[in-house]
Amino acid sequence: MKVYENPDVSSWPVLTRRPELALDFLESSVRNTLNRVKLSGDLALKELTKQYDGVALEGIRVSENEITQAISTLDEKVKEATRVAAANIRLFHEKQRRDTLTVETMPGVTCWRKSVAVQRVGIYIPGGTAPLFSTVLMLGIPAQLAGCAEVVLCTPPNKDGSVDSAILFAASLAGITKIFKTGGAQAIAAMAYGTETIPRVDKIFGPGNQYVTKAKQMISQEGIAIDMPAGPSEVMVLIDNTADASFVAADLLSQAEHGIDSQVVLVSLDKPMIESVKNEIAKQVDALPRKEIALKALDNSLALYFDSTDTAIRFANEYAAEHLIINTHDCDALADKIVNAGSVFLGPYSPEAIGDYASGTNHTLPTNGFAKAYSGVSLESFMKTITYQKLTAKGLQALGPHVEIMAEAEQLQGHKSAVTVRLKN
Repeated sequence: MKVYENPDVSSWPVLTRRPELALDFLESSVRNTLNRVKLSGDLALKELTKQYDGVALEGIRVSENEITQAISTLDEKVKEATRVAAANIRLFHEKQRRDTLTVETMPGVTCWRKSVAVQRVGIYIPGGTAPLFSTVLMLGIPAQLAGCAEVVLCTPPNKDGSVDSAILFAASLAGITKIFKTGGAQAIAAMAYGTETIPRVDKIFGPGNQYVTKAKQMISQEGIAIDMPAGPSEVMVLIDNTADASFVAADLLSQAEHGIDSQVVLVSLDKPMIESVKNEIAKQVDALPRKEIALKALDNSLALYFDSTDTAIRFANEYAAEHLIINTHDCDALADKIVNAGSVFLGPYSPEAIGDYASGTNHTLPTNGFAKAYSGVSLESFMKTITYQKLTAKGLQALGPHVEIMAEAEQLQGHKSAVTVRLKN
């Protein structure tokens, strides 16, 4: 980790910049994949799965028999833990429902706003070395609660052509039955355009590598909605001298193991704590199966010391972390000063991993500084609102003349006439 002491504000734009893999060909490669799937559908998906995953697929859709067999082999402890997580996620998201808002803006003029589900949604779930079955819960459960008419799930197959059993079990808890064996940018293309097997959707959710992220960005320019701009995962941990260095090191490593382009940032209000945390990282990293990935991520990561709490908070808000852990003696007071973050974890006993899996909050969050303007996924992400208005004759008589004046001032005679013809009737 690179260490900085009271860095000047002028250096913050560089310090808050996220690491990027050197992929000059990324956009052209993704564009080629999108076009192949758009033109050739299932055939392109099978060819690309063979090319990238080394799997020759006969069928793309996961059969009911495959789902039943896979779930029967899953460890019962994993099933029970997943059920607990699902219950918490369901409870937290169920409470996010909003009643229809009805307002009589003036006598005889009633306006209301009603939420309705996005009808067709697609969910992308990364597989491979880290099958994110927890993300199935985070996306599938609010989609189910929202009442989405069709939910499509795409995930890359294992080397034997199967789909991870925990992913399939989580999907069953969320009521998802349309599950397809395809990953990467090609999966995003399939859900955006539709193929012979995979239905076209209206909005696509889910994390992924830079190819997936780029594909989502590109199809969003073509009118397909996405959950948010998102990239490699990140965490910032803000500490003082009361923090346990072993806790802090574990939090940083839990994020670093995601991928080599993940970023972890330590912000300390106590200078000696930085060295203590670094020593703990050195002790703990050897025990990680994904040690090499974590070490590469740490090479691109930062440790900063600030002698001013206010300055540290300013830096945290400028960075706008996906995950922000505040492990200080006054964490609740500092939390009130945070205006830019995806999800905040307070105190020594709130590791980011808890939110990643089972506290109930959603772990699909804005990265790369987008927390300055975007929220994480919620029940509302799977819904849209429609506004309504209804006027009585008296309501139009009271409001109509004002609209006539405004329409005439904008030189839109047709608008004025639509009111005038009614007032004369």
